[in-house]
Amino acid sequence: MLPYIIRRFFHLIPTFIGATLLAFLVSQLVPGDFVTQRALEPNVRQETIDRMRSQFALDQPILVQYVRWMGNLAQGNLGMSFSSNQPVMNVIRRPVQNSIYLALFAVVLLYVMAIPLGVFAAVRQYTFGDQAVSAFSYFGLAIPNFFFAQVLILCIFLFRGFTREQFGYTQLVFPVAGMTSNGWETFTPWRQFWDIMWHMIIPGFVVATSGIAGFTRVLRGQMIEYLGSDFIRTARAKGLGDRSVTYKHALRPAVIPFVAGIGGILPSLLGGAGLVEIVMAWPGIVPRLLDAITRQDIYVVLGLVVITSLLLMIGNLISDILLAVVDPRIRFT
Repeated sequence: MLPYIIRRFFHLIPTFIGATLLAFLVSQLVPGDFVTQRALEPNVRQETIDRMRSQFALDQPILVQYVRWMGNLAQGNLGMSFSSNQPVMNVIRRPVQNSIYLALFAVVLLYVMAIPLGVFAAVRQYTFGDQAVSAFSYFGLAIPNFFFAQVLILCIFLFRGFTREQFGYTQLVFPVAGMTSNGWETFTPWRQFWDIMWHMIIPGFVVATSGIAGFTRVLRGQMIEYLGSDFIRTARAKGLGDRSVTYKHALRPAVIPFVAGIGGILPSLLGGAGLVEIVMAWPGIVPRLLDAITRQDIYVVLGLVVITSLLLMIGNLISDILLAVVDPRIRFT
């Protein structure tokens, strides 16, 4: 296993270089740059413009800029932000952490809900429960997550209006905007953690909805196929109970596609959370990315691309390792 991991690590290097080169070239296709925008301001002198171009190497050819940026990246330096004149890592650290928190919470919801729903629908094929799960799955696959977020916000406010009119209850059941409550800095560490988790419930569920729906349908189909296979009939003939047959013999091979897809789950959830972060005012990657694109803050954009690419490559490596754990037929030699 260790030689395989080492080989995969060295294979990721050219992939990473190619991804960063492509992202850098695409970022250069945009007409003008941050300094060009500053040059349009009447109170900015030409000496300042020339100094900024020299400071950020914008007066150099594109290839020289890329080599210089990659050299800094090899040392763990993502460059400087044009707009804030701070290291890019300081600018994007908090948004990346916030989005990863949300994506990890969505991953937990995905597996906690998708696996039981898929097994439930498979063992109760064509019953009302199976049809209800299928209806939820079709709904989750069809509705855009940003629209679903707006629907949930409307429902929560309508419920608040109903409870206020009937029972005098004025607080929201779940918060629908932001990541923390007012006065969060004065909370104890334990209360701060639960306050973030409380704010994460609605956006996390919205982000995970399409994944839950898709994985539930896949697992249902896999479970139905395995439950009708010869080795399951042999296990039943030997006197094994339904619980052992379902969860030990049918579920384990059925979850292999889930494990194989782990590599793309985290980056896809980070991407899928984008509009949800905007709708629900979650201070994550996409709001920061849109602000950097508007300001033509190239190195902030590239820093976010680097983080997302690393998450994708690390996730693929983890999924390959977990496949060997779940499926004993797979061996990396």
